[in-house]
Parts: sequence; C-alpha cells; structure tokens
Amino acid sequence: MSVTFRLRHLTVLLAVCGLAQAQTPASAPAAVAAPAATVAPAAAPAAAGDEGKLAWYGKKFAGRRTASGQAFNPEAMTMAHKTLPFGTMVRVTNLKNKRSVVLRVNDRGPTQADRVGDVSAAAARKLGMSRSGVVDAKIEVVTEAKPRPSKKAK
Repeated sequence: MSVTFRLRHLTVLLAVCGLAQAQTPASAPAAVAAPAATVAPAAAPAAAGDEGKLAWYGKKFAGRRTASGQAFNPEAMTMAHKTLPFGTMVRVTNLKNKRSVVLRVNDRGPTQADRVGDVSAAAARKLGMSRSGVVDAKIEVVTEAKPRPSKKAK
C-alpha cells in the first residue's frame, strides 16, 4: 500500500468519526435533561401493579441454581422477575379466578418479552394455573428487599 492510499484511508476514517461525534451532543442533552423520575428504579412498574402473562417453571428445573444463587425448589413459594430485587415479596393475582399468593423473588426471568414473571409449581397450583400454564396476572410489591452489604474478600 502506498503512503497516499493510507493517508486517504485515514482521512476518510477521521471524517466519519467526526460526523459520529458531531451527532452525539445533539442527542445527549435529551438524556441528560430528563428528570430523575424517568430514570426510576426498575421496581417502579411492579409497585404500581405490573400486569401481563405469567407462566410457571416445570419440575425439571428442580435443584438448578437460580440467578440469586439458591437452588430452585418447585415446592417453595418463589418467582422469577426481570427487574425486582432478590428477596422482594410480591402479591401475584390470577386475574381470571382472582386467586392470589405472596411470593419471594429469587430468580431472573422470564425470557419471553410478553411475560411479567415465572412462578414455582407450588405457586402455580395455588393460583389455579397448573393446567393452563400461562395466565393473565397482576404483580404488586408487598415489601421490597433491603440491600445486603457486599461480601468483601479478606
């Protein structure tokens, strides 16, 4: 490659970077100027009553580690939620039959975008959703988890 070709390449590259950089400040002020309320913690929607599709874990997941590090127990009253802190207690209500249970968030999920949570098999039975598999439900925060102090290595 000739020096001239390399310089042209460098010039084009710098010009493209300059264009990208020139556009960044125009979009940045909107994000910076946004009020703090729009950057609320992810728990805010569930506190107001998160509604949507709810499914349940099969027993094949028994013993596997959840995102919180606990072994999954299908007979425990637990659930997975995309954003609520681990340890948060929530009331889950099946909107069709109005049955509700209080569960502890100990996992992340579900992976399907249209779902608001996954519950254990025991919770599914109490909610009357064992046969249907997926129901419309409402999730309300009962008590938020208190932050745990981080474990420091000694």
